[in-house]
Amino acid sequence: MSSINWIGEFPKIGIRPTIDGRRKGVRESLDRQVMTMAKTAAKFLSDNLRYPNGKKVQCVISDTCIGGVTEAAACADKFRREGVGVSLTVTPCWCYGSETMDMDPLMPKAVWGFNGTERPGAVYLAAVLAGHNQKGLPAFGIYGRDVQDAGDTAIPADVQEKLLRFAKAGLATATMRGKSYLSVGGVSMGIAGSIVDQPFFESYLGIRVECVDMTELVRRMEEKIYDEAEFKRAYAWTKANCKEGKDCNPEKNRRSAEAKDLEWQTVVKMTMIVRDLMVGNERLAKLGFGEEALGHNAILGGFQGQRHWTDHYPNGDFLEAILNSSFDWNGIRQPLLVATENDSLNGACMLFGHLLTNTAQIFADVRTFWSADAVKRVTGQKLTGQAAGGLIHLINSGAATLDGTGEQMIDGKPAMKPFWEITREEADKCLAATTWPSAVYEYFRGGGFSSCYLSRGGMPMTMSRISLVKGLGPVLQIAEGWSVEVPAKVHQTLNERTNQTWPTTWFAPRLTGSGPFRDVYSVMNNWSANHGSISYGHVGADLIALASLVRMPVAMHNVAEEQVFRPSAWGLFGAQDPQGADYRACANFGPLYA
Repeated sequence: MSSINWIGEFPKIGIRPTIDGRRKGVRESLDRQVMTMAKTAAKFLSDNLRYPNGKKVQCVISDTCIGGVTEAAACADKFRREGVGVSLTVTPCWCYGSETMDMDPLMPKAVWGFNGTERPGAVYLAAVLAGHNQKGLPAFGIYGRDVQDAGDTAIPADVQEKLLRFAKAGLATATMRGKSYLSVGGVSMGIAGSIVDQPFFESYLGIRVECVDMTELVRRMEEKIYDEAEFKRAYAWTKANCKEGKDCNPEKNRRSAEAKDLEWQTVVKMTMIVRDLMVGNERLAKLGFGEEALGHNAILGGFQGQRHWTDHYPNGDFLEAILNSSFDWNGIRQPLLVATENDSLNGACMLFGHLLTNTAQIFADVRTFWSADAVKRVTGQKLTGQAAGGLIHLINSGAATLDGTGEQMIDGKPAMKPFWEITREEADKCLAATTWPSAVYEYFRGGGFSSCYLSRGGMPMTMSRISLVKGLGPVLQIAEGWSVEVPAKVHQTLNERTNQTWPTTWFAPRLTGSGPFRDVYSVMNNWSANHGSISYGHVGADLIALASLVRMPVAMHNVAEEQVFRPSAWGLFGAQDPQGADYRACANFGPLYA
């Protein structure tokens, strides 16, 4: 198993134990309790969170409790030296708020005030959050519902949930900073999301944009700037594991086995080259290509493909599907995120989902709403269960992650797992559930092969999308729901009405009965773009927390109100109008890195 080697270490979580600084009795009586609280929080977070490479998240604790500005400065200095990217302040007692608070404007931060009656931890929490808000340094406030005894070192369930939600969002924010988005090519077929907006990536995500023309792939193929030994191994693996599917082209247009074999060789080389462009390959340096060996430190990439590439060369479906998957000829490994058609905004959502869950992400067209009545008219069959209210057909040009087949298992149910939990047998099942039909040459004149599968039903999923609005900036949409299985004949009939060579996920969003989630049609009708990113699990609340950290408002979501967790300042922009408050807070504080 292997992970991606981005430049630098993963960000650590810094734990700041704050204390009442009064000596000669007060501080001394609290020092052990406060430091124990810090150590308990650090252990809990480290035990329950992992980086995208599978290793446990690391926590750094201040050398001393923080009773005033000098110790706060010493803690900040240690955090800088130790590579801390997320800050959590903890205390069970009163402390001097503006003297002990974290003042780093770029550090995602939260404060956990212990709910106990012996000392006023909640009073400090309220006071220091007021200081954060007054100084324009938003922080999440964590306060347990039930009173605990002073000596109780357990972390209540509601506090655990908030600690994890904040930490996941904070780590995602800190991990993105300083990385790159690699745009391979330019704008695909006029798609707005592939007009890569560099100020958005820089100001909101801390990511630089690197641009490479698609002719770089031609140069590297013609000049053999790739590892030929790896290519031979990769090509043999592909021929053994990637079953060529149905050729839906008219018989007179079908290509010979020899021509298709050359296409297979080309798409394998394309996959290797885009990977090398994104994250480098030290093997190239040994082959005499030192510059090319470095890559672009890309945490995310996009491949334009259509039409300047695909009118002449094989399409990018194989490279995108394989790189986005958790396995290839080198074994089980961390997925490398690549957005189809260079849709950078959908790619950003894929990145959010991956950093929050450590799983592969499905890239799909939000293609068709099928009402129950329309399905009955076309197929003669009635939709039932979660599909009874209708379905959204998620299907794209054959580039979705193979993890999306649902052939991995958690507690005997279809799932998508972090790569370090995937077995060799599960990877083989994902491959076996996928065929690779020839590209439809009307669309892809250069040929190629599209991944084709049907996602298993029953997987909890969250679909998301970022859109840019002139005068407003980026906004996020979220829809939690499930993958749904429909009768085989229903799927066949509906699928054959569109491009049957592409992968399908039938998606049923969770309905609330109001607004954009009044019914399935309303979800589809309110979706802001042609693409969506689909993550395993119901992670809408985590996405909302992450959006607040980068100052991006959420336009629609179906997350329960009690799960929504944002910095305390958001409530001051209108506690009885949380969506409006979100917009106002984001506009007030502005992009995180602006």
